[in-house]
Amino acid sequence: MVPHLVSRWPVWLFRCRAAYSPGASVQQKTWAGMSRAAPWGIVGTSPLVCRHRSSTSSRAPEVMLTHKRYPVRRLPFSVVSEEDLAAFERMVPGRVITDPEELEASNVDWLRTVRGCSKVLLRPRTSEEVSRILRYCHERNLAVNPQGGNTGMVGGSVPVFDEIILSTALMNQVISFHDVSGILVCQAGCVLEELSQHVEQRDFIMPLDLGAKGSCHIGGNLATNAGGLRFLRYGSLHGNVLGMEVVLADGTILSGLTSLRKDNTGYDLKQLFIGSEGTLGVITAVSILCPPKPKAVNVAFLGCPGFAEVLQTFSCCKGMLGEILSAYEFMDAECMRLVGHHLQLARPVQESPFYVLIETSGSRAEHDAEKLSNFLEQVLDSGLVTDGTLATDQRKVKALWALRERITEALSLDGYVYKYDVSLPVERLYDLVTELRARVGPRAKHVVGYGHLGEQSRAGICPFLLKC
Repeated sequence: MVPHLVSRWPVWLFRCRAAYSPGASVQQKTWAGMSRAAPWGIVGTSPLVCRHRSSTSSRAPEVMLTHKRYPVRRLPFSVVSEEDLAAFERMVPGRVITDPEELEASNVDWLRTVRGCSKVLLRPRTSEEVSRILRYCHERNLAVNPQGGNTGMVGGSVPVFDEIILSTALMNQVISFHDVSGILVCQAGCVLEELSQHVEQRDFIMPLDLGAKGSCHIGGNLATNAGGLRFLRYGSLHGNVLGMEVVLADGTILSGLTSLRKDNTGYDLKQLFIGSEGTLGVITAVSILCPPKPKAVNVAFLGCPGFAEVLQTFSCCKGMLGEILSAYEFMDAECMRLVGHHLQLARPVQESPFYVLIETSGSRAEHDAEKLSNFLEQVLDSGLVTDGTLATDQRKVKALWALRERITEALSLDGYVYKYDVSLPVERLYDLVTELRARVGPRAKHVVGYGHLGEQSRAGICPFLLKC
């Protein structure tokens, strides 16, 4: 029998927030206790490079409270009392945070667009502690905001009002890894980059890779169904996640950490929670299938004369590279100029209207090199590509990937950012950018486009500078 989530409010009160970015990594509200007309665009001025750093500094202005910026109202949830704090202290002794300075970073999103006013943050270490906390909050009618790495870019990772912040930061243990099957079982608070290092030491890789991998949590990746840079090769998390453990809002623990790739014994409940953004429960542990580590990795960075050529290069790429193609990313010239200006990253090819980054991953270097050489010769001779560079050593591979992965960081240094991450048919991907440029005109400092062409999504970014 499936446990039911018994709430004190109707279903329509449970707000779901769309949250994806190269660093989407936070579990959204399990039940937030508010009705918020969340904007699809977001604004921010963050100069932060490391997403673990505090959102406040002597240089950054204070972020306006969300409930003052937007017409939202707090629903009649209870307010945390001294008795509640004492109860939490018994549940997670020494891990109840009430210091306003410590809470500030967790109340403000990474792009510094929204700010909550939570007075308490809880740091459980186990699913049982999460269960006790949620059961207590359910009985007391207290609103809860689950939070992972707080790297999301649409404000869904932070409270709107005074919700209790439930951090998964201390739930960071690797439970097991099977060297033959490549199945990893870990807690939801494990940082993606640390998991990558853990499995790479055993000749495997994580099936997803994100620009925010140094801060984002695997539980948040699942909660937002993050795609990332390896989607083209390894697919979505719906296919790579084998099982998970989830705590519902009433404290019920759904334990399904199976390590079976095929399981027909009942409902596949884990699929409900992948992409549910915390509205159905808090993900506390995950079982995920890791592919073998490629023995040969190549990255090509190419310049294209137009978006039509970007698409034709993609078609040629799929046809000629086939099974070794692992990533296909594109960015426009404005992205490259901002990355060079703000981050001092050199453009590796001659200036072009568009750029593409292609990664191949295979088991034989000679085989991959031959296929890549034939492909590059084809696209250069046909005029689809005007210039290019190829990297095979790890240092240069990372340098080329930095040009793509650090675009968001460069944009945040340029002014206020409205970010839209959408999926469209590939032939229409860049139309939104050109139409938006025409619509906003001089009001926008820049309107740029970049993203994962392989998964038919693209992030259109419009940095604004406020005129005081």
